[in-house]
Amino acid sequence: MQLPQNTVIAVADGEKLSLFQNEGNALNVKLKAMPAEEIDSSKIASGARHSSSAANPDDSQQEEDGFGSGITDMLNKQVLDGKIKNLVIIAAPRTLGEMRKGYHKQLSAVLIGELDKDLTGHSVEAIEKALEAA
Repeated sequence: MQLPQNTVIAVADGEKLSLFQNEGNALNVKLKAMPAEEIDSSKIASGARHSSSAANPDDSQQEEDGFGSGITDMLNKQVLDGKIKNLVIIAAPRTLGEMRKGYHKQLSAVLIGELDKDLTGHSVEAIEKALEAA
């Protein structure tokens, strides 16, 4: 995957988000960590409802889905504010599915690509390799 300079890369799962920026060029990816953003994980994704523990015993899954929605809200806001011009999202498959539900059309317009892999906790080098291989 070719990444223009200053492309933002969001690496997420249901509990953690890391943001990087490509300081290299399209052919030589060089990621630099960006400051962490505050994520509002209180949102429940569309279609999900708070329900009794008998109907949905996995409250942690709702929390993870809410975190994915919160990431999308933050990314939408940054795109709409003009802070993100190019974006790549790398997320665990379920988290990526939840995030997609909330993409604003402007976010979709700046989205260069997605990888459905859980790379949170991996080294910057491993993330760069995954991007170069995509």
